[in-house]
Amino acid sequence: MNHSLTFRHAAVLLLAAGLFTATQEAQAQANVRGTVQSATSSPIEFATVTLHRAADSTVVKTEFSDVKGAFQFERAALGRYLVSAAQVGFVRQWSQPFEVAGQSIELPALALATNAATQLKEVQVMGQKPLYEREADRTIVNVEGSTLAAGNTSLDVLRRSPGVTVDGNDNLALRGRQGLLVLIDGKRQPMTGSELADYLRALPAEQLKSIELITNPPAKYDAQGGAGIIAINLKKDQRLGTNGTVNLTYGRGEFNRYTGGLSVNHRQKNINLFGSYNYADRAFLNLLNIHRDFYARPTATGRALTSTSDQENINPVNLQSHSWRGGLDYNLSEKTTIGAVLNGLDNQNSTDGTNRTALNDLERGRELRYNSTNNSRNRLDNLSGNLNFRHTFTNTFGSQELTADADYATYRTRRAQRLNTFFANEPTEANSLDQDGRLTIQSVKADYTQALNKQLRLELGAKSSLVTADNDLKFFNDALLDLNRSNRFRYDENINAGYVNLNYSLPKLTLQAGLRGEQTKAVGKQDREVEYKDFTRNYFQLFPSAAVKRKLSETHELDLSLSRRIDRPGYQQLNPFRQLIDRTTSGGGNPELLPQTSYNVELTHTFKQKYSAGLSYSRTSDPIINTVQPETDSTVVSTFRNLDLQHYYALTLTAPVDITKWWKTYNNAVLYYNRFNGEVAGTNLDQGGVTVSLTSNHTFTFGKGWSAELNGRYQSRQVDGFFVSRPNGDVSAGVQKSLWERKATIKLSVNDIFFTQIGRVTSTYDNYVERFYLRRDTRFANLTFSYRFGNDKLAPTRRRSGGAEDEKRRAG
Repeated sequence: MNHSLTFRHAAVLLLAAGLFTATQEAQAQANVRGTVQSATSSPIEFATVTLHRAADSTVVKTEFSDVKGAFQFERAALGRYLVSAAQVGFVRQWSQPFEVAGQSIELPALALATNAATQLKEVQVMGQKPLYEREADRTIVNVEGSTLAAGNTSLDVLRRSPGVTVDGNDNLALRGRQGLLVLIDGKRQPMTGSELADYLRALPAEQLKSIELITNPPAKYDAQGGAGIIAINLKKDQRLGTNGTVNLTYGRGEFNRYTGGLSVNHRQKNINLFGSYNYADRAFLNLLNIHRDFYARPTATGRALTSTSDQENINPVNLQSHSWRGGLDYNLSEKTTIGAVLNGLDNQNSTDGTNRTALNDLERGRELRYNSTNNSRNRLDNLSGNLNFRHTFTNTFGSQELTADADYATYRTRRAQRLNTFFANEPTEANSLDQDGRLTIQSVKADYTQALNKQLRLELGAKSSLVTADNDLKFFNDALLDLNRSNRFRYDENINAGYVNLNYSLPKLTLQAGLRGEQTKAVGKQDREVEYKDFTRNYFQLFPSAAVKRKLSETHELDLSLSRRIDRPGYQQLNPFRQLIDRTTSGGGNPELLPQTSYNVELTHTFKQKYSAGLSYSRTSDPIINTVQPETDSTVVSTFRNLDLQHYYALTLTAPVDITKWWKTYNNAVLYYNRFNGEVAGTNLDQGGVTVSLTSNHTFTFGKGWSAELNGRYQSRQVDGFFVSRPNGDVSAGVQKSLWERKATIKLSVNDIFFTQIGRVTSTYDNYVERFYLRRDTRFANLTFSYRFGNDKLAPTRRRSGGAEDEKRRAG
């Protein structure tokens, strides 16, 4: 089958169906306007105004009233809604139900009566967002207020999110696919794999507001991320005056874990100053057992076992991090805002591991046993800055917006490692390495949005980025510099991109079509071409995207989306330097890695604006996989390789169920099939498998400030390239109590209660089979105290984002 023709046919059918339906529609989505006032008809400024679905009061969107008490929800889709307004000191007021059918709606003024203290508490409960929300192209996890988030890390929260998995090498996947774009407050992170995981472990979950899981993003986003986008949004204090939050957590697993944080915000009419500092000191234990079988190359009579090895690894790890953030937003006028943000991170990782190994050479009838110690000290220092600009216009058809960003970031990574191997009656082997890596990222971007008429909206933008990486490795044998294994790797990359996107909206139909172009130039050089050669790459690629959203009736809605995306290798994935794991195992990058590109299509049916079922397919060329492959008849290397093709099919089901008024559940199931084709280390791979991933979250709301949360996760057997993982899952629970009129909260949670989050993985080649058992320190308890100080008068949020997102994700 010609898959590119299939994709084109699907796109043509998609466009034809959209145009046919468009001729049947004559009206656009509508704006919903109104005002909020007191019982004496005085305008109420900064009231929280919420648009709800009339069927079940689900939150659709939230805005704030301005100085005149006015508010507006732009481009509300066809449907039946309610609007509520709330402000501290007043009783929440609800509008009558109304219908959006294409014409702008002016609601009667919402008059808020003065509130008593008991009524105020009721208003706060009613305004709380659900933990999970499902939209057409994304799932939103509202982390703020979650009991299980208390004292945990951002990685822990991600692991429990619907469809998200983290494998034994700390690689993130969404619905069974790797190749994700990770954003934090609009900025992509520069790390991948274990370095990204360590960064997320250093980011306390208390700092998170929400996580958005976007499976098929439009052309406005960078084309990076074939499996989609994970957008992590940090909390932003929206209260006027000086306010802040303090968090303290004590956790206990095998060792102690401490986390503390302070965030302060000062907001006046035209300026907002913000800052935060977080400290984490966490110790945990990793246990890894590995059995390896080495074979002679297969013959007509089979393959002969030549040697085996067994390893026991005990790795106690300590992570210490200091992170800080500061910045300001300044309103030059009602329509113009400028801002600046400065971020810093000092993340230190130390490991003092021990290893016991037994090698059996069956051909020679020899056995070798040795013990080793592996001591590593790693440090990542990061400093990044962002300048941003936002200006809004208005015309007859709606709002226009121009935004611009300039970003500069530096990262320095220092790794010092010493591996001592002890033999019986033989001298000790001492190997050590000292690596110094420096990375600089510069980028500028601009985006413009304009309503061309009542139905059509134009988005366009451009971005340019420049990346410079320099890694210097010194390798020592018994304190003597080994020139054969020492090297210096330099990498420079420039990406220039532009996009155009059109959105056409009617009451029952929304069409979106976009095209993004990206020019990439990359150069990699080494002081010594030992295993790999220097390279230069220069290529231009187009990334089309399209989507149709069709409302069939009051209870049924269909969404269809298509896109082409790319995953460029991470900067450290290209770095050829070897890292010592033990005497027989090393790890390193691969400068010969090519980008992987994918075509993606997804069809989703939504029932009653709550329940959804989705079908998706992706075809990926040159998929990048992690491998642990044989290097000699007794040693292996952990690295990255390109395969030829990956086919992916998935069925996703989502069912939020309110069992009672105080017991709500959110259930997600993904049934997917992955198939890989390619060749690595002389082994042809043609392997696939079906996997079921289940997530069920339960929230309980009791009286007198008590609430609880229960989360269960299960994943069946999974095929990922050469790796086949056995089923695993876990259950976590937590309870919290609000104190002092909701100013303070105490939370107690237990992760992986039954200690079932275990990795059992097999990797098979023609001449090599590895089986490993990984148990992390995943069962632990956290006790968290948080206190919020300042007043409760809200102000509208201001934009703070950056433009170096793609490059920062790939830096690690």
